[in-house]
Amino acid sequence: MSVKIRGLDKVLNQLEQKLGEQAMQRISDKALMDAAKEFERTLKSEFESFRDTGGSIEEITLKGPETINGVRTVIVHWKGPKGRYRIIHLNEWGTVKNPSPRGKGAVARSTKNSEKAFRQAVRNALKEGL
Repeated sequence: MSVKIRGLDKVLNQLEQKLGEQAMQRISDKALMDAAKEFERTLKSEFESFRDTGGSIEEITLKGPETINGVRTVIVHWKGPKGRYRIIHLNEWGTVKNPSPRGKGAVARSTKNSEKAFRQAVRNALKEGL
């Protein structure tokens, strides 16, 4: 799921012409990391509702920012000794035998709930960068 902000392209192009490409990338990277950290906090609070050993919460990892297909991206994934990445999809979507597990849709709810925080992080990073 992604967040779409309208009318920002023109402003960003003008800022890039004024500040330069590297400065804009540094500003956007800071905004992406701030937004990703807020998403991580939201995701952890959503996962608290069906916590068992806490492995899914402990293994949430942020990777990035990096360019993927021409777009700066931060990747949120699960990495750690408990191998929780294997069951996150099952918790999110369910299975044939258990179509509605506890915590179903936690990642989607976190994404929706952190959209406002994402926009605020972009605003703050642009204000600080200028």
